[in-house]
Amino acid sequence: MSSQSLLHPRNIHQGRYNFAALIKALPALEAVICTNPSGEATIDFSDNNAVILLNQALLACYYKVQFWLLPPGYLCPPVPGRADYVHYLADLLARSFDNVPKGRQIALLDIGTGANLIYPIIASQSYGWQVYGSDTDPLAVKTAKVIVASNPALRSQVQVIQQQGNAMFSGVIMPQQRVHLTMCNPPFFASQQEAEAASRRKWVNLGKAAQGQQRNFAGQQHELWCPGGELAFINQMITESQLFKSQVCWFTTLVSQQKHLVPLQKLLRSVGAVQTEVIEMRQGQKVSRILAWSYLSAAQQQQWQTDAVL
Repeated sequence: MSSQSLLHPRNIHQGRYNFAALIKALPALEAVICTNPSGEATIDFSDNNAVILLNQALLACYYKVQFWLLPPGYLCPPVPGRADYVHYLADLLARSFDNVPKGRQIALLDIGTGANLIYPIIASQSYGWQVYGSDTDPLAVKTAKVIVASNPALRSQVQVIQQQGNAMFSGVIMPQQRVHLTMCNPPFFASQQEAEAASRRKWVNLGKAAQGQQRNFAGQQHELWCPGGELAFINQMITESQLFKSQVCWFTTLVSQQKHLVPLQKLLRSVGAVQTEVIEMRQGQKVSRILAWSYLSAAQQQQWQTDAVL
């Protein structure tokens, strides 16, 4: 199996995985390499251990992360698709700059960063941004902090924050702090039953129908579902974003279901968002959407080049 096709032009995971380079970065990966029907090297993507080893190799090879380990059962996301979100955000911010902005003067907040810390790793190592990752789960926060502390490449550029209660921005964005971008991969499902049904469909697609309710990429309850699903979650995010309208250049989130865009855009108009964008990411047959909004005009956003206070 190759890495995702139709990735963003700056995504370094184009084409098939370079298993020779990945094994050099993580020799343990070689033990789980197999061949597909065409005789090409791959891994068994229904094997959670193999997926974890692949991620460890990718992070070591391309992102200077030598230690990366998750608590049992926590979400192990595929790296190539996650990188696309970061690169499209860089394009979004580039509108207010002469080119794609790099360096620690750019601040990014990842809401619900999880134990895996994937987005902060990719953003900090791809663009040199200062990245803040927040989460409500104490074990996820503890694990993410260990990953940061264990990797010199991350220590000065990534900070992990424990969210307080259900608030997404309060207690995370400090008074007077300015953040260029926020991002979020929200829990998509409204219930455990929805998540398990989706998991069964995935296993069927992998030819492993007998695996039942197991998840090859794992995931905890708060990572996969919440009351009301992604629509309720993003509604709350938009509502809270009004409190930080002058401190954030672009708020963004992934939206998995296209039907949710209409009510979300209606809500954005009602709360006074000045700019809204829907950015499509196509990876093979999968289509993901980034919903972005700002309470600042394009002219006001351009001022962030010179007067942003991080």
